[in-house]
Amino acid sequence: MSTRTRKMEHPFLFVILCALVVIFLVPIFFILMNSFKGKLYISDSPFAWPSGDLFVGMENYTEGIRKTGFFAAFGWSSFITVCSVGVIILFTSMTAWYITRVKSKVTSALYYMFVFSMVVPFQMIMFTMSKLADMMRLNNPLGMVVLYLGFGAGLSVFMFCGFVKAIPYEIEEAAMIDGCNPLETFFKIVMPILKPTAITVAILNAMWIWNDYLLPYLVIGVSTPYKTIPVVVQYLMGSYGSKDYGSLMALLVLAIIPIIIFYLFCQKYIIEGVVAGAVKG
Repeated sequence: MSTRTRKMEHPFLFVILCALVVIFLVPIFFILMNSFKGKLYISDSPFAWPSGDLFVGMENYTEGIRKTGFFAAFGWSSFITVCSVGVIILFTSMTAWYITRVKSKVTSALYYMFVFSMVVPFQMIMFTMSKLADMMRLNNPLGMVVLYLGFGAGLSVFMFCGFVKAIPYEIEEAAMIDGCNPLETFFKIVMPILKPTAITVAILNAMWIWNDYLLPYLVIGVSTPYKTIPVVVQYLMGSYGSKDYGSLMALLVLAIIPIIIFYLFCQKYIIEGVVAGAVKG
């Protein structure tokens, strides 16, 4: 491909990326804009700028927080997300390291079981899983951490395995010669090398767990004090067609702010992880 052709492609690619940015940001912009309107005006004038009679200031935010107990839900969502992501990274990275380094029929079977778990639809097992969770007393925040570990292990082990294969085994042998036991070798040598992939896994799982509605709804339910943000947001939909759109838009804004900040803070590590995997793999 000539240099001139490459130069012509860059503006075209830039235009496509800008169009994608607009497509993804426009819905968020409309949610933010409508969060400052009176709930009666959101249905009648969804695209109008919130000014004059339409503008209600922070009323939707205060009303939504009052109705749903948003701060308690925020606390439980944060606890479940942080603990689940931490447990997933710890156990799946160790599992991937063991599966990759110990070659046997058992480890091969384990690897394919993790891969197979990624293609099993959640709807196939959700009723059996919720019944089992009740029987094992997992219908609480700590139980949710265990369940998310199970559901997040497939993709996480798959990603870690691909990166561990690229780590030269001589590095681990040198550590063992210097007196490191397997745990010291993993935490002092292997885990620092896995940092880009670990952060990528953390972001993917954090975004999924933070926004998940179905699993907390099935396991914890709506009649307990452990409700997460998606569950309390759904509460504003009401019944018999009753919907508080103003408070709903306000809580959606509050719900997406933490995960956007987390993603923006860690996005450079995603690029590093992808590039490192591409170069080493």
